[in-house]
Amino acid sequence: MQQLVTILLFAPLLGALIAGLFGRRIGDVASQAVTTGLLLLTCGLSWYTFSQWTWGSLEPFTVTLAPFINVGDFQSNWAIRIDGLSAVMLVVVTTVSALVHLYSWGYMAEDDSKPRFFAYLSLFTFAMLALVTAADFMQLFFGWEGVGLASYLLIGFWFKKPTANAASIKAFVVNRVGDFGFALGIMTVFWAFGTIQFAELFPMIAAGAGKAWEFAGQSYPLIDLACVLLFIGAMGKSAQFFLHTWLPDAMEGPTPVSALIHAATMVTAGVYMVCLLSPMFEYAPVARNVVTLIGAVTALFAATVGLAQNDIKRVIAYSTCSQLGYMFFAAGVGAYQAAMFHLFTHAFFKALLFLGAGSVIHGMHHEQDMRRMGGLWKFLPVTYAVMTIGTLAITGFGIPGIDLGFAGFYSKDTIIEAAWAAGRENGFAYFAFVISLLAAGLTAFYSWRLAFMTFHGTPKWVAGAQHDDHHADAHAAHDDHAHDDHAHDDHAHGHGHAHTPHESPLVMLVPLLVLAVGALAAGYVFVEYFVGHDQEEFWKGAIVNGPHNHILHDMHDAPPWVIWAPLVVSMTGLAIAWWVYIAREGMGARIAANRGPAWTFLYNKWFFDELYDATFVRGARFLGDLFWKGGDQKLIDGFGPDGVAAVSVAVGKRTGRLQSGYVYHYAFVMLLGVAGLLSFALYAFSRGG
Repeated sequence: MQQLVTILLFAPLLGALIAGLFGRRIGDVASQAVTTGLLLLTCGLSWYTFSQWTWGSLEPFTVTLAPFINVGDFQSNWAIRIDGLSAVMLVVVTTVSALVHLYSWGYMAEDDSKPRFFAYLSLFTFAMLALVTAADFMQLFFGWEGVGLASYLLIGFWFKKPTANAASIKAFVVNRVGDFGFALGIMTVFWAFGTIQFAELFPMIAAGAGKAWEFAGQSYPLIDLACVLLFIGAMGKSAQFFLHTWLPDAMEGPTPVSALIHAATMVTAGVYMVCLLSPMFEYAPVARNVVTLIGAVTALFAATVGLAQNDIKRVIAYSTCSQLGYMFFAAGVGAYQAAMFHLFTHAFFKALLFLGAGSVIHGMHHEQDMRRMGGLWKFLPVTYAVMTIGTLAITGFGIPGIDLGFAGFYSKDTIIEAAWAAGRENGFAYFAFVISLLAAGLTAFYSWRLAFMTFHGTPKWVAGAQHDDHHADAHAAHDDHAHDDHAHDDHAHGHGHAHTPHESPLVMLVPLLVLAVGALAAGYVFVEYFVGHDQEEFWKGAIVNGPHNHILHDMHDAPPWVIWAPLVVSMTGLAIAWWVYIAREGMGARIAANRGPAWTFLYNKWFFDELYDATFVRGARFLGDLFWKGGDQKLIDGFGPDGVAAVSVAVGKRTGRLQSGYVYHYAFVMLLGVAGLLSFALYAFSRGG
């Protein structure tokens, strides 16, 4: 098993090196075959490891490969840690990555840089695997930064597009803000406990829970401080409120990138990290309240913004942001198992929705604006079917009485019930419970809005269809915001309405069908292992619940109204979406055309970009100008080259005029000097006498 997990970790790196270094020599097909083949091997080994963990007798183990950093007491080894958390993440990462590799054969068929693209995909997968198998904070940070680098490369893959370059830089910079807090958190842990090894650190937490940091006459619990700092890193990587602005812009990358990085893997790294550090967060009540609050606010914020977006990928991006909020507040209330369960099921249906959106974009000849779609279900029947399954899964459709539903039904409802149970004693948790129901209704509305605008209604891509009144309203609203909505892929050369839509090739449909199976069955099959009666045997200590944390038990006492509430609000959201976009088609376009304050606020994403531009960007520019023009030019240059040096030059020029070159001038000066010396001598003699 140790050899298998070693192969599992390094196979994607081998594929990345082969495609990246030798792609031009071996050609496109060979590069794609090598990277995809190695990812399929990695995926198979991950599922084998997961099956041995779930149904076999596999116990937690660590494989130490080599020393990493050894400086004094700071000891870090390159190791592979296998436990319940890493086994789940291995399956999530490698399954989505392998399917994305396969899907990209069709989606990127027209691109002339396929070896580079597949190399980046495999490099990202290696970094993510290094992250989820880390045995200490140093390797975790290595994988953390590695996926950040790969994300930067993939978002800016079409580097000739200015918008893609700007989006990749924005993602990199915003994540650096979070990573600064993450690094400070690691330093705090080492300062407090003298180790960064998880196996050594976790047993020390209970005894060190009372440690405090004295600063400015105040005492701060070290565990809370460390956990809050570490969570700041998670906020950046997982696009939580305040550090979320990079995620929607990241849609500038190819759609397979969106599915791999921004749906199922990299953005879940923060959730995984919080659950991994459950032994610490259990003794950090303040940090847990912070996680709960930020997660709940993110779930609501992203769901509201998703209501008004028109780019099909941006809607799903904000949906991802909202679902990550669910995962975080689940961990914040102590239901780490529920957070991981939703992470697991979300990977299937969100990757399905992103790749389904890519199939729509491909079939519409790279059109991404939903207002230029409609009536596509006849032309893209397979894509329509699987995206409907994904929509039912993300809205959590299921019947509570018989406990039968799609994947999201099991995981999202578990989180909502856990928040209710924790809310009986914690105001932050009850706030999260209320927000979770509101966000569930909004999720249903914008998810079905996407489905109805894309696949139903009057085709907007048909020549002449835009002349209808409600279509004219839509395009009137479109004109002022074309710059925001046209995040087209680089190889787009026109709008979809000029061509007849077509279904995607088989190589793109097979991954969709596989993910659809996961969106259908992942919740039903694994609910007992993640959060049910078998959860203790499944996790085997990988997740720690403190002695006062009975959240998984208490949530079974939820009254019927709590159990049925998610279904009621979801069906309400569906009904409203059907009324606005099917029964009264054009109502949504007219609302947008009126540009009311609520629509403007949501369409502009709560004006976060404008706020950050006014404060941080312009503030940084103001400080730069102040130090440049005031400090550098006026102060330093004023006293330096423009001050003393300028005076010296001026004096030198005037003194130089005395050098006339005439002998009698020099003789006259010498005579004056002699006269001056004699005068001084006579004066001194008379004073002495």
